[in-house]
Amino acid sequence: MMTRATKIVATLGPASSDPDLLEQMIRAGVDVVRLNFSHGKAQDHIERARLVREAAQRAGREVAIMADLQGPKIRVGKFAEGKVMLENGASFVLDASRTEPGDLQGVGLDYKELPRDVKPGDLLLLNDGLIVLTVEAVKGEQVLTIVKLGGELSNNKGINKQGGGLTAPALTAKDMDDIKTAMSFQADYIAVSFPKNATDMEMARQLANVAGAEYKHKPGLIAKIERAEAIPHLEEILRASDGIMVARGDLAVEVGNAIVPALQKRMIKLAREHDKVVITATQMMESMITNPVPTRAEVSDVANAVLDGTDAVMLSAETAAGKFPLETVQEMAKICSAAEGAEEVELDADFSGQTFTRIDYSIAMGAMFTAHHMGAKAIVALTESGSTALWMSRHRIHIPIYALTTKVAAQRKMALFRNVSALLMDTSADRDTALLQAEAHLKSRGDVAAGDVYAITCGEPMGTPGGTNMLKICKVS
Repeated sequence: MMTRATKIVATLGPASSDPDLLEQMIRAGVDVVRLNFSHGKAQDHIERARLVREAAQRAGREVAIMADLQGPKIRVGKFAEGKVMLENGASFVLDASRTEPGDLQGVGLDYKELPRDVKPGDLLLLNDGLIVLTVEAVKGEQVLTIVKLGGELSNNKGINKQGGGLTAPALTAKDMDDIKTAMSFQADYIAVSFPKNATDMEMARQLANVAGAEYKHKPGLIAKIERAEAIPHLEEILRASDGIMVARGDLAVEVGNAIVPALQKRMIKLAREHDKVVITATQMMESMITNPVPTRAEVSDVANAVLDGTDAVMLSAETAAGKFPLETVQEMAKICSAAEGAEEVELDADFSGQTFTRIDYSIAMGAMFTAHHMGAKAIVALTESGSTALWMSRHRIHIPIYALTTKVAAQRKMALFRNVSALLMDTSADRDTALLQAEAHLKSRGDVAAGDVYAITCGEPMGTPGGTNMLKICKVS
């Protein structure tokens, strides 16, 4: 497998649930497997998590599992014929009280609060913005609209309000149950859909920590930025999360397609500044659902996300339901590697004017700076929690970072960190012995060879989370 800093998140689904194929995808470069809790039952996800762990073991790699919560169902109901064709200028009623199947005149709602969230003049965007309705009036439980942009509307399509403003809570009763399910197989990350502020993320963390307590497991939390209301609260959401997902689908519908590219760049930059991870998602290789090669626009899209500094790029339907899941992963890995080769390292500018107040953070930055200027072959971090590796990974550097940990949970979590290879290794409690073990381990893997210079960090006493206090420059004998 080629050297690659940017990580790949792949969604598991019917197209990729064959154990042999899943193993091939992991060998081809999948670092994180996403389980989409919008589909399937609890037992389905438990079984899929088992498939992932077994496939990863056969592939000789550890991957992270990300449980992606469904969030509120802001959708229309079902139609008698499965779908209708809405014409421009036609009247159409969204009725929260309707129980019978929909027709050309109107349809019921899964989201019963819609009549209280809208007013005349609001624009409602259905099916990812392909259909646009203008709200004419609200009468009781009915939202009376005029079709501004028509088209085919089928069962359970999503509803967005242009500019945001829907009051649906980020965490539903189903999400709360799904968090318990995710903790039963120790999901490494939980992705929270439609958070509006830090409170949504804090609640999710509390629920996850309580559900994970019996397994002594605390997952990382990823906030999916897909609501207009989340944009003014980005920094507080970042502080309350372990990372964010640039969820370009729903976000584009709410704020407009043209605004999303600049938002993507801003979100990636902000996440890196706050020492958080960031995933870029939605339609990255969409054409490969049905075609064996990506479009040139998709290649540019993935490459630009890499050049922006994203930790990971994500595949959704491409691997969950597409015809070419393995080929899609292979193509994405090639694009990421090629883009990384064009990156400029600006490490000195990153550190200019900065003041470091924490010892462990200062050591991490010192390792980066020294390794860069010495032309070191590798940077090695002996880490319990993964924090040292995370801090290092926030800076562009064309030197691989190897994070050696004794904890498999930390190893899996670091699978999402850009430019970090997380390795499991039992080390001695004696510092000097542990340093020799680390070098021998990397040498046996072929990561370093005789004569190579590398920087290594650790903490003394050994095994104390947050205790990194030593930097050593070594030459392989």
